[in-house]
Amino acid sequence: MFDLLKILVPVILVGLGLLYFFQDALIFFPQPTPEVNRTQFESHAYQVTHAGVDLRGWYVRGTVTAEKPLLVYYGGNAEEVSVNLGDLDQFGAGAYLFMNYRAYGDSGGRPSQAALCRDAVHILDHVLRREKIPLEHVMLMGRSLGSGVAVHVAAQRKVRGVILVTPFDSLTNVARHHYPIFPVRLLLKHPFDSRALAPTIRTPALVLVGSRDEVIPNESSFNLVSAWGGPVETVVIEGAGHNDVHLDPLYWPAIQRFLTGRKDGGE
Repeated sequence: MFDLLKILVPVILVGLGLLYFFQDALIFFPQPTPEVNRTQFESHAYQVTHAGVDLRGWYVRGTVTAEKPLLVYYGGNAEEVSVNLGDLDQFGAGAYLFMNYRAYGDSGGRPSQAALCRDAVHILDHVLRREKIPLEHVMLMGRSLGSGVAVHVAAQRKVRGVILVTPFDSLTNVARHHYPIFPVRLLLKHPFDSRALAPTIRTPALVLVGSRDEVIPNESSFNLVSAWGGPVETVVIEGAGHNDVHLDPLYWPAIQRFLTGRKDGGE
């Protein structure tokens, strides 16, 4: 037993060290902007500078109303957000803002929870002030990691609604699920504790969950739903995983109904 401990203890300590020092690489996977997208959507290119860092993305202007809100999108941890620009007809909003996080696409800087959340609030304020759009005509949408950013912004600004796709209650609980032998609460520098903020948010929410999500346990998504302070519509897409939930026929109609305020699939 003593010989076994002499082997296991160093292995565990090395594992703890790797998890702590390389966790940024496990959480954030910055992706470049495809050249074809940079060229195709050049007319919508948008830049905001915050805390000395240039943040770049796309703003698609349009007529913004209560039924056709501004949709502000926050992507997943390995998502360069220009991939969504081909789906504008699917969303059904009046205008769109897709901004890449720090180090993603053509944005500068390094990603962290604090930086992403501060940037998101600053960018929203900047766009609304410049475009003269009221908060009540803004809808936030966050997918996976982006759900944590969207929840943070919703806790800071009273927008019209929030769409959360494959969300989590906290990254701490997700990490605990995947690394049960490690004290992740002590190690995690980017906990994204959405559940702590959820009870303070009265904004209506639509939550889309894949029943076979292999990254975010369904329990984590449902914990967030149970803590939400406002009305919540939850759509569980049977058979869908974390990365293919948007391919299901239920996905886009649910988003369109929520964006426009319709109660059914009619016009």
